[in-house]
Amino acid sequence: MLADFKAFLLKQNVVALAIAVVIGAALNKLVTAVVEGLIMPFIGTLSRANAWKTATLDIGPVKLGIGEFSAALLNFIIVAFVAWRMAKLFMREQAPDDKTTKCLFCMMDVDKKARRCPHCTSELVPT
Repeated sequence: MLADFKAFLLKQNVVALAIAVVIGAALNKLVTAVVEGLIMPFIGTLSRANAWKTATLDIGPVKLGIGEFSAALLNFIIVAFVAWRMAKLFMREQAPDDKTTKCLFCMMDVDKKARRCPHCTSELVPT
C-alpha cells in the first residue's frame, strides 16, 4: 500500500507541484516586497499622503470607492509587471536539441542514431 502511494506521488508529479507551490509563495513575497518597498513609495510622492486611495464617487446615497479600486488595480499591474520581468530573468529559452528527430509515423522524438522508433516500432529512414 505504501509502495502504491509512493508510485502515485511520483507518477502524478505531486512532489513537483508541491515544490512549485512553495517556490511560488516565496516568489510572491519577494515581488510584493519589491513593489511595496521600492516602487510604491515613488508613486506615493506624486500625491499628498496617498489621498487618492480614499477618493469616493458619490451617487446619491451610494459611495463608490474608486480610490481603493484604483489603488488595487495599480498594485496588481505593478506586481504583474515585476513578476513577468523576474520570470523572464530566470527562464531563458533553450536551444533545440539536435540529437533527436521526429518519427514520420507517430511524430514522437527519436534519437537520430535509432533504426526503429521505440514508440511505434516503425523502421526509420536514415538521414
